[in-house]
Amino acid sequence: MSILKHRKRSQPPDDLESGPSTPPSPTQANGKEPPSYDGEEYDVLLRYVRDQAELAGKGTTDEEEEEGAKRKRLWYAPWKTVTVKSEKEKEVPENWLRTEMTQGLADNDVNTRRNQFGYNELESPKEDQVLKFISYFRGPVLYTMEIAVILSAGLQDWIDFGVIIGILMLNAGVGWYQEKQAGDIVAELKAGIAMKAIVVRAGKESEIEARELVPGDIVVLEEGNTIPADAKILASYDDKDGSNARGSPARTSDNDKNDSNEKKRRGSDDTDNDDQDEEADKGPSVASVDQSAITGESLAVDKFVGDIAYYTCIVKRGKCYAIVSATAKQSFVGRTASLVMSSNERGHFEIVLGGIGTVLLVLVLVFIFIVWVGGFFRGIDISTPKENSLLVYALVFFIIGVPVGLPCVTTTTMAVGAAYLARRKCIVQKLTAIESLAGVDMLCSDKTGTLTANKLTLNEPYVSPGVDRDWFMTVAVLASSHNVKSLDPIDKVTVIALKDYPGAQENLKSGWKTIKFTPFDPVSKRIEAQVEKDGRKYTACKGAPNAILKLRKFDTKTANEYRDISQSFATKGFRSLGVAIREEGKDWELLGIMSMFDPPRSDTAATIQEAQDLGIHIKMLTGDAVAIAKETCKQLRLGTNVYDSERLIRSGMSGSDVRDFVEAADGFAEVFPEHKYQVVEMLQQRGHLTAMTGDGVNDAPSLKKADCGIAVEGASDAARSAADVVFLDEGLNSIITSIKVARQIFHRMKAYIIYRIALCIHLEVYLALSMLILNETIRVDLIVFLAIFADVATIAIAYDRAPYAKTHVEWELPKVWVISTIMGLILAAGTWAIRGTLLRAPTGGIVQNFGSVQEILFLEVALTESWVIFVTRLSQGNDEENVLPSFQLLAAVFGVDILASVFCIFGWISGDAPHHGHVDIVTVVRIWCFSFGVTVVVALTYYVLNKWDWLGHLGRLPRSKKNERLENFIAELQRLTIHHERTQAGEDYYRLGGSETQKEEETEHEAKGTKAKKEEDEAKDVEPDATKGGKGPGDADDA
Repeated sequence: MSILKHRKRSQPPDDLESGPSTPPSPTQANGKEPPSYDGEEYDVLLRYVRDQAELAGKGTTDEEEEEGAKRKRLWYAPWKTVTVKSEKEKEVPENWLRTEMTQGLADNDVNTRRNQFGYNELESPKEDQVLKFISYFRGPVLYTMEIAVILSAGLQDWIDFGVIIGILMLNAGVGWYQEKQAGDIVAELKAGIAMKAIVVRAGKESEIEARELVPGDIVVLEEGNTIPADAKILASYDDKDGSNARGSPARTSDNDKNDSNEKKRRGSDDTDNDDQDEEADKGPSVASVDQSAITGESLAVDKFVGDIAYYTCIVKRGKCYAIVSATAKQSFVGRTASLVMSSNERGHFEIVLGGIGTVLLVLVLVFIFIVWVGGFFRGIDISTPKENSLLVYALVFFIIGVPVGLPCVTTTTMAVGAAYLARRKCIVQKLTAIESLAGVDMLCSDKTGTLTANKLTLNEPYVSPGVDRDWFMTVAVLASSHNVKSLDPIDKVTVIALKDYPGAQENLKSGWKTIKFTPFDPVSKRIEAQVEKDGRKYTACKGAPNAILKLRKFDTKTANEYRDISQSFATKGFRSLGVAIREEGKDWELLGIMSMFDPPRSDTAATIQEAQDLGIHIKMLTGDAVAIAKETCKQLRLGTNVYDSERLIRSGMSGSDVRDFVEAADGFAEVFPEHKYQVVEMLQQRGHLTAMTGDGVNDAPSLKKADCGIAVEGASDAARSAADVVFLDEGLNSIITSIKVARQIFHRMKAYIIYRIALCIHLEVYLALSMLILNETIRVDLIVFLAIFADVATIAIAYDRAPYAKTHVEWELPKVWVISTIMGLILAAGTWAIRGTLLRAPTGGIVQNFGSVQEILFLEVALTESWVIFVTRLSQGNDEENVLPSFQLLAAVFGVDILASVFCIFGWISGDAPHHGHVDIVTVVRIWCFSFGVTVVVALTYYVLNKWDWLGHLGRLPRSKKNERLENFIAELQRLTIHHERTQAGEDYYRLGGSETQKEEETEHEAKGTKAKKEEDEAKDVEPDATKGGKGPGDADDA
């Protein structure tokens, strides 16, 4: 039924003779005069052909110059624009693809082409280190300190001017260095997993890193190797002169003769099919390529001369020469990966930091406004006196109000953590991924290699009655690949099992010869090999039990027994492979069933239990059948809520019901990449932070969609590029360990942010009241050193020991602000208490003999603020265990405390003060004791606040949230499609209706309903007749 219609008047077609509307002038498009094409008709035509050939040789065309080019305005000359072409849009010139097959490229050609196309690798754009360093001076936090630099210069306070610039440079330098160091470690690890390629250069074959390839390179593609770039196949490796290739002179001549003779035999009636025959004659297949990582098609695709072998696919058969037609970025896979590669998107962590900085900046402006209003009532001038002017007050608030070290310390903390993870073979692609990894509560994990050992073992097989076990094993090996360089896991375990069958070994030595081998075909689900011995020909077959039963019609008893054995193996978690053989001229003979098992890793069950203790729900994803998946789940203690992915997601259930199933499931069987994407999407819609593992090119969208995409060991380049985290080690244990480390890193960052906000509020509140009540402030020089001490001491938190949460972590910003504000107010009260004792100066209160108000306040603030970091690093919830601080943190904090005490004792930068600002030792000890007491009060408050349940859930986002109406609406909307139709009058209209798939399902359902109703009506008609005739069932049957 039509829901929505939109009509559009059809436009009259262009006059075919007059041509389309006038195109834009080429002069306007590229700034060059167009070539003149005047003269004789065919002279003009040939001149145009030459011009286009010249453009093609340069790797461009007329249309691309006019339409495809992108214009960019120059920053130093904004009135000028230049043509910019992205790397993936570059075209390889045709003459570059004419390299001599047996000679390859020369070194100077390689350098020229690399300069234009770069290295053959998929990578995130490399950051300019200078621009990266400059980025540490951007943002609300840094802008505030830069305003302070301008203010200090305006006040001609050159000491503060230099020190503040030093603070900015120190923070930028440390942050840049730590992030670069972590990046270097990651780059070193990536270099260790680089793909290799065999290339022909200067007439010699050599093995190089695949990233060194350039367009036009001649590469050798061999069975078992990964294709290093998009490459056009030139010839079989044995056909170095290309005589057997399609289009070669010798072969073309032979084909012409054969075609001529064939035409004479067939007559002239078949001339219509000549074009089809020529198109079908591609020559011999020189290789088979597994393109499943790109297309999802499991069957290996035959490749002929002239075909393109795609980057990251695997050669399953054959050995051939090929010429690189497109490097990674311009390849089919590269263009696909670029659609999901992250651009300059801001991560959640940057958004959080930016929000905190903005709020603190607003608070600074509010306090400056309050102080200036109070200053106007007191009659304080804007710039004089030098110590207590309104501009000085503003400068003080700009310095203390926003933590200049916030970006540096958080970046350093993440960079140090990323370097630690890298040493454990976990590559963090971007630092902000650590936050995502720490917040994960759903992990969708591959089975093979992650939950299991990825090591198939052959169990005791079922051998049919009367069949010799050695003969059974001999046939199984005959129906396997014999290329020991690249055996797939099933063939490998079959061949290796020969060590336990000496009789089978003797059989294989008795003169067997393979005539033709057909690898696994996912359609027939069989492997076949035509073999010969002593002049007798056989066909050996191995495959899925049901596929073996389809070879011929076996008797019912044998077939049922076969199926029962296969089902019993499946319920034990075993893969079953039937084995059969047929001698030429005879029927197929069933020999038995092989059972194989990929055992769980020894540590997987314990790791899953640990993951569940950490609040992570693991969902197993596997391409195996449901029975095998359930058995594996039992062994791993995952539960048995395992569903067939296709039947579940395409079941037609309401959107809310499907999401309930996905959320409650323990595993999914018969999974394809599109199912991974849908599972992630549904879990995210329920509010879960989801991690997804993957390894293929077609996993890239789901890895990008996930909150934390994880490329497992052996993943393709495209999967690694799309993932946030890349693992170089197999097993679930490494993933769980990384999550724990990420939560420790998150704890450090959150502890520092709470600490830094509390310090800002502490000094803002104290100094605002001090300026309003006493018309005094702490000297700007001392304020600057307080800022330095706060940052220098806490950079060491990146190396601190930290607990990890037993549940997923979140920022909980409302809770952070509440705790930080209360702590800041307590610190401000403590500073006011010590200031109150100094109202009886020069002696009395906390002063024993002599002391300076400025230095005493400076020391008290420095001590309490540096010790607060020991408070905020404590457990932030009921599920965390406290750990002792690291030596680095202790050394940094107490080093700063000793330096601040020296400042106080000797009166450095105290200005005009009694006793030249000196403070006696006893007074310094008293300040230490008082500050310790204030810190204890802050610690008790922090402990109590974290124990309150209402505060513990403040700002925590809901997980497993359900909006049934919205979910059902989205599910129904996805089943709709827009239909475009045209009336006889030429009017276009669109209507919203069910998709074709839905129509088919509805038609099928309606047909079943009609059939059932018809049968019911027929039964009603038959029943009265039967009653009327008085016949029973037996009579009816006899009749």
